[in-house]
Formats: sequence, structure tokens, C-alpha cells
Amino acid sequence: MAVGLIALLDDVAAIAKVAAAQLDDVATQAAKAGVKAAGVVIDDAAVTPRYMTGFAAVREIPIVRKIAIGSLRNKLLILLPAALALSYFLPSAITPLLMIGGAYLCYEGTEKVYEIVFPHKAQAHEAALGSIAIDPKTLEDQKVASAIKTDFILSAEIMAIALSVIPASNLWTQGAVLAIVAVGITAVVYGAVAIIVKADDLGVMLAASRSASVLGSVSRGVGRALVYGMPYFLKLLSIVGTAAMIWVGGGIIVHGLETYGYTSIGHAIHHAAEAAAHASPFAQAALEWIVGAAGAGVVGLVVGALLIPVTSFAIAPLWNAAKRLIRPARKA
Repeated sequence: MAVGLIALLDDVAAIAKVAAAQLDDVATQAAKAGVKAAGVVIDDAAVTPRYMTGFAAVREIPIVRKIAIGSLRNKLLILLPAALALSYFLPSAITPLLMIGGAYLCYEGTEKVYEIVFPHKAQAHEAALGSIAIDPKTLEDQKVASAIKTDFILSAEIMAIALSVIPASNLWTQGAVLAIVAVGITAVVYGAVAIIVKADDLGVMLAASRSASVLGSVSRGVGRALVYGMPYFLKLLSIVGTAAMIWVGGGIIVHGLETYGYTSIGHAIHHAAEAAAHASPFAQAALEWIVGAAGAGVVGLVVGALLIPVTSFAIAPLWNAAKRLIRPARKA
């Protein structure tokens, strides 16, 4: 009996060791996948704050929370099972789907540029899409929905990158790694976004310090810097976020074309980036990245510019017609 109990305990210990090794492997793979997707994560964090502009301070955190919940729901309930299913049953569909998502990012980013360059035409374009808000609640809902849609595309890219670096293994391990990546990245991105959008409130609190000490003086200085600097920082971040949508979307398109054998655009961008890096003895890696991102951005602008009239004159009318058909059916 004692021998049997010892054998059982030995088996349990062996199972525990295997489970611990698997958990450690999952954690290691999740860390590697998160690092690999870091570029898109940074773009995600840069894009989101631009959806906060124009709202009262009291609505900022609730809006961030809504977007974060929508992002996590998309990752865990839609993208994770879809990624596993596609990788198992139809891996060839991943690239075209990512390219469609990249085209959407190009369209969204280029539309923002279009609004700045041609504000009057942009208003007509928005009217054609039927997306002009009529009250603050509608505006907030539209902003949240738009942010979640954009996040969905970036999240799809993150999950695809994460899946690409996970070694071939069983679906449970892949699913666990992707779940950890999804939760961790969502927490990091929207935690950072919450800190960014509330930094000015922290500045007001620090600037109001009445302490006569050196620390109090420093606190007031930091607070005033935050109060005066955050609007400019948010404006800069909004510009970076728009640019990120364009260059990430363009990059997805370029990589997708390379997958299908159309490598000339990708090679041209790569050679230009390498030439720029070799021409400068300093900051070669940074310069190479900047030129590569600029090349992808040009592609993104071209794709987005082509999609704006297509959306206005083809997709939007068809979508509005479909909505008019659906509404009577719902009322009935």
C-alpha cells in the first residue's frame, strides 16, 4: 500500500513537472511573441489617444474603458479562435485578410489627412457616409466604435505576428500563448493610454501644491509643465497615430504583396532604407527604420487615396441602401 502511494505521488510529481515546464514554455513563447509585435503595439498606443480629443475630462477614462473592453472582447472572442481556426484549416486566408485590414487602416489614416488638407470636401465626404454626429452621446458612440474598429485591425496584426512566432504545437498551447499576449498587450496599451489622457489632471493636482519645500516647488513646476505641455503632446500623438495607421497599413499591403511574389515595391523600400542608413555614419538603424516607414507610408497614402472615392461612390451608397432595407425588416 505504501509502495503504491509512493508510486502515485511520484506520478503526480512527474505530471506537475511536465505541467510546470509547459507553463514556463507558454510564458516564454508569450514573451517572445509580445516583443515581436512591439512595433504594432506602439502604433496601437499612439493611435488610440486621438479618439479622446473633443471630450470632457470626466468622459476620458470611461471612453478608454469602453475601447479596452471592446479590444479585449475582439481579441479573445473573435481573433483568437479565428487565428487558430485559420492556421489549422485555411492558413492561406490569413494574408489576404490582413491585407484587407491594412487597406482599412490606410483608408482611415488618409481620410484624416484629407480632412486637414480639404476640410470642406471632407465634410461632404462625411455626409455621404452618413456619419455626422447629432449629439454628444452619438459622437461618443461613433468615436468608440471607430476606435474599436481600428483597434480590431491592429489587434489582428498583433495576433497574426504572435501566431507566426509560436512554434508548431498543439492548439491548446497556441491558444494559451495568444490569450496571454491578448490580455497583456491590452493592459499595457490601454493602461498607457489612460495615463496619457489623465496626465493633465495630475498636472493640475501637482501645480496646486502649497508646500514651501524644495519638493513642493519641483512638484509645482512639473505640474505646470504637464498642464501646458499635454495639449501639445496629445496633438503630436494624434499626428503620430494617424501616421502610424498609414505606415502600418501600407506595410501590411507591401508584405502581403511580397507573399504573392510582387516584391518590387518591398525591394525598392528596403534598398532606399539601406542606402539612407549607409549614407549616414550616425543612427543608421533609426534612419533605416524612418525611411522604411516613410516608404510604407507612401504606399499607405496611395491606397487610402484610391479608397476614399471608392468608399464615397460605391461602398457607402451600397451600405446605406442595405441599412434602409434592413430597418423596415426589423420594424416588421
